Order: sequence, then structure tokens, then C-alpha cells
Amino acid sequence: MSDSLPAKPRSLLRRYLVAGYATFIVYASLAPFIGWQEQGLEFWAVLTSPLGLTYTGFDALSNLLAYFPFGLLLALTMRTYFGKGGSVLLATLLAMSLSGAMEYLQMYLPMRTSSNVDILTNSIGALGGALVMVSTGGRAWFVRLTQWRIGLFRQGSGVDFGLALVMLWMFAQINPSLPMLGNVFITEPAFRMLVAEPDQPFNIWESMAVALNLLMVGALLLTLLRIRRHVVLGLVVLLSVVALAKFIAAALLLKSWALLLWLNGEAILGIVIGVLLITGVSWLRHSRLIWVTALGALIYVVLSYWVLDSGTPSAAMRLYQWRYGHLGNYNRLSHLVSLVFPLLLGAYLWLARASYKHHQEGK
Repeated sequence: MSDSLPAKPRSLLRRYLVAGYATFIVYASLAPFIGWQEQGLEFWAVLTSPLGLTYTGFDALSNLLAYFPFGLLLALTMRTYFGKGGSVLLATLLAMSLSGAMEYLQMYLPMRTSSNVDILTNSIGALGGALVMVSTGGRAWFVRLTQWRIGLFRQGSGVDFGLALVMLWMFAQINPSLPMLGNVFITEPAFRMLVAEPDQPFNIWESMAVALNLLMVGALLLTLLRIRRHVVLGLVVLLSVVALAKFIAAALLLKSWALLLWLNGEAILGIVIGVLLITGVSWLRHSRLIWVTALGALIYVVLSYWVLDSGTPSAAMRLYQWRYGHLGNYNRLSHLVSLVFPLLLGAYLWLARASYKHHQEGK
């Protein structure tokens, strides 16, 4: 029997990822969404202007890398319905259309510059991602990996949305200017390393925020996995990936003295408390687990908004050795995601509760 990709109902995760990544592109292209005004530019003139008048190699590389995953995700979604050639063509055209729309809107933002080279490099990046996907998506190892993923997690309403939330959480956590599992920018510790000031007291509230953050993602895994004991391995994998990604990002982007600022005492204590909390809630029934997770998310929001003093994303730029605007956009985006995540988790829990209630009534 030949291997084949999963049926269409399992493609919801792909759609969520495409929608989420498109949202990221819109945010990065148009942030901070202020100062809209007519500048007397014609889009046709932008498209026909000489290539690369004020363009750098870094601009080209960042555009290629930004749209490569988008093209891959688009082609992965299109592959469910079309052949290889059609998937590549549609993915590239959709990515090119989004890039063109962003360049058009940037004409009304004095802080941004529209460029036909952006559209070209974005399209090439999306094309590369689409080609990589169609060349690997039908291979036996990819099919087995997809089937393993389907078998590892529960089936039902909202499961794919929950998996997308896990990936969204990981995206926000790999920012090296955020503490491990935290949402407060580490600007003050960095400032104290440059200027002689008395050490600040240990902040137990930051540890509680880290613990609740870990509780949220751990409980999310408990509602997703078929076998609950796999949550321990899942958390180990998630934390290892996040820690490794943070270290690599810090080594590439941060100044040398800020390399390990993301790993502080509050974060370590919070992780220990979070593991204990997850161990305790893992014994709860599904319905009670949902309520406990919702309560933890609510307390996390209260701590984040009204108790802890969150540093601004722009202030965190002092930690970086690069000054490109892309980093400022990423800081703002990751900070926003870390604060919106509990709200999206609440929406997922509502879906999970309704699905569980329907399952119980069907017995």
C-alpha cells in the first residue's frame, strides 16, 4: 500500500499556521500602525523603479528568510487539494500578493519604504519554501512523521487549534530579551551590569508568573496528548528547544555581556514551582483540569498587567548588538504574543470544554 498524506480534516493545523504567519507578516510590515498619510507616491512607479537603489544584503536575506516558511506552509496547505506544480504556483502567487499588498500600504507610512525588490525577494523566498515542501512532503519519512503526530494527540474539536497555540507560545519564548518563560523585558538587569547600583531584591512575583506560564503550556499539553504521562517528555522537549533557541538567538543577536541574562534566579525557581503544579494537576479529571488551567491563565494575566512592571520592547534594544528595525518589530510582536496567549488559551479551553461535554453526553 502506498503512503499518502492525511485526509483533509487533519489540515486544520496547517490553516491555523498559515493564518498566524500571515498575521505576523502584516504586523512586521506595518508596525507600529501610526502616522498614516498620503505621500504622493504611485504604486506603479514603485514597481517600475530601478532595482536596489537603497538596498542592502541584509534586507535581501531577511526578506528571503521571512517568506521562506510562509511559502512552505502555503504549499503544505495547497498540497492537500492540488498537485505539486499547482501547489508551488499558488503558494508563490499568494505570497507575492501579500507582499505586494504590504508594499502598497507602506506607501502611506512615512516610517516605511516601499520597494519592488522587497516583493521580488519575498516571492523568491516563498518559492524556495514551496519547492522544499513539495520535494519532501510526499516522502515516506514525512508521511510517517505526520501520522505519528496524529496518533500522539487526541482527536476532536479544537485539537489543531491547541497545537497551533503551542507553536505560538514557543515563538514568543525564543526572544532572547525575555527571561526564560517570562514576559517582562530584562532591561533593568542589563542596566545594572553597566552602572553600579544596589542589587534589586528577589522578585517572587516574577517566579510565580514563570510558574503559571509553565502551568498553562503544561496543562495545554495534558488536554492535547492521548497519554497524559507523555506530558513530562513533552515539557522536557519544549523547554530544551526553547532554551537552545534562546541561547542561539542570544549568541547571534545580543551583546556578549547579555548572553545569559534570560536565565535568572526567578525563572529557575518558577520552573521548579511550575513542574510541581503540573504534577499536581495531571491527576485531575479533564473537566477540572480545564477550569484549573483557565484560573491559572487569569492569574497570569493579572500578574502581567497589574503587578509586574513590564519593560518596553524599545528599551530592550539596548541589549542587542544589531540595530536593524526588524529586531524592534520582533520584540514588539513577541511581547504582544506573550500577553495575548492566555486569551487565546481561554478560547481553546472553551472549545475543549464543549467538546468534552459533548463526548460525555454521547456515552
